[in-house]
Amino acid sequence: MADSVLYEVSDGLATITINRPEAMNAMNTEAKVALRDSAEAAAADPAVRAVLLTATGRAFCVGQDLKEHISLLAEDKESGTGHTMNTVREHYNPVVRALTGMPKPVVAGINGVAAGAGLGFALAADYRVVADTASFTTSFAGVALTADSGVSWTLPRLIGQSRAADLLLFPRSFSAQEAYELGIANKLVPADRLAAEAAAVARALADGPTVAYAAIKESLAYGAGHTLDETLEKEDELQTLAGASEDHTIAVRAFVAKEKPKYLGR
Repeated sequence: MADSVLYEVSDGLATITINRPEAMNAMNTEAKVALRDSAEAAAADPAVRAVLLTATGRAFCVGQDLKEHISLLAEDKESGTGHTMNTVREHYNPVVRALTGMPKPVVAGINGVAAGAGLGFALAADYRVVADTASFTTSFAGVALTADSGVSWTLPRLIGQSRAADLLLFPRSFSAQEAYELGIANKLVPADRLAAEAAAVARALADGPTVAYAAIKESLAYGAGHTLDETLEKEDELQTLAGASEDHTIAVRAFVAKEKPKYLGR
């Protein structure tokens, strides 16, 4: 992987770190490719049981690198190709699909501003640990663009259609505290504790019942777009799978013995 995105796997936990602090972790082409490849690698690796997505420096990710973007737009105008906007299809969509679709939990450790696609990546995680000094902005309309990186799907599901429309039509910066009150942040922590707290949450999930977590993740996504009867059928299907896992047997035996279960992730 490129230095702009760091990737490490340790004892079932994959850590993906956006690493362009000098550019507030803006996404240039190299970073987008590296983030996509890292997310897809974590999704495909059976040894990975949870993922931590975080960043270096004072920003989580401010979205598209606009300095590179304006240069590429000029090249498009000269060539008449229009390739620049293919980045949504080629980079952002695969990242969001990998994060939301992988059968393992994803934790975002949000250390600073998350804007545009950076907000999209944060919302694509299953759980967000947020530094109290962080901030968020949709920003898309501010540069005459529409939402991408899954924001038009994830944001209204978290905060409701009306509030999502407000933030997208009238982009503004909002604080970590407001993000917590809106339901975007799952856990708000002091900035100097962000790295440790996010790692602890991700580690707990990596050590947990992976099959059950995958089923929970799938059922939540399914239930958001299906009827109650359809969701009940899906719950039955997924509960059967979870009940057949080794971890379910381990959990039941540990409960009866009044011991802490040691899950295998299968």
